[in-house]
Amino acid sequence: MGKLEGKVGVITGGCSGIGLATAKKFVAEGAKVVIGDLDEANGPRIAEELGGVFVSVNVTDQAQVENLFKVAHDTYGRIDIAFNNAGISPASDDSILKTGIDAWNLVQDVNLTSVYYCCKAVLPYMLEQGSGSIINTASFVAIMGAATSQISYTASKGGVLAMTRELGVQFARKGIRVNALCPGPVNTPLLQELFAKDPERAARRLVHVPMGRFAEPEEIANAVAFLGSDESSFITAMDFLVDGGLSNAYVTPLDSDFD
Repeated sequence: MGKLEGKVGVITGGCSGIGLATAKKFVAEGAKVVIGDLDEANGPRIAEELGGVFVSVNVTDQAQVENLFKVAHDTYGRIDIAFNNAGISPASDDSILKTGIDAWNLVQDVNLTSVYYCCKAVLPYMLEQGSGSIINTASFVAIMGAATSQISYTASKGGVLAMTRELGVQFARKGIRVNALCPGPVNTPLLQELFAKDPERAARRLVHVPMGRFAEPEEIANAVAFLGSDESSFITAMDFLVDGGLSNAYVTPLDSDFD
């Protein structure tokens, strides 16, 4: 039996990157999955391959988010894990001196307001069953300042962190745990796109990671599965960092330091 045997997990942004790796991990650990994503071309196929359900959803639309969780509950009778993971990092989000209000609002809507919608939609189901684990994707930039500024992205992830802490405290005695996943840079299509467009900016991220590499999506998925499982039953309202040591590094070592 897997650590998620018999559980039902809802994953937004589940058709690529961390979301897809997590969906595969959930299924491998015995869970049923409901994938919410805009990718109507690949979503049904992915869900079928995983024995789950695909729901087309724009996470900035509250009614569509409510429908996602309703479909999940109607299909499986319960929702044990909500991995609120959908997010964007567009090129238009840059230094505060360059970022316009439209770019700011777009990132806030997708990265922060959508998490509010997802938590608001799933909590009644979890309260009814008296249990549940909500995992909201934040970022290491919510913990520390980023020299390669994405002002709205950073602010949105800080908001996710603060909201997660409050919900984790508020619903702890109701059997519901709420944690924020804070990944470091991850080898996903989003990061690969950054490398393609601006190799120098992307490389600056890598130099700060003590492990000397980016995380793989599967490594982040392992952390999500842990937070969704009963193995983390006494963990709530936490900033769960999976960053290769980045947030605690003053400087990273050089090979010559070991000579």
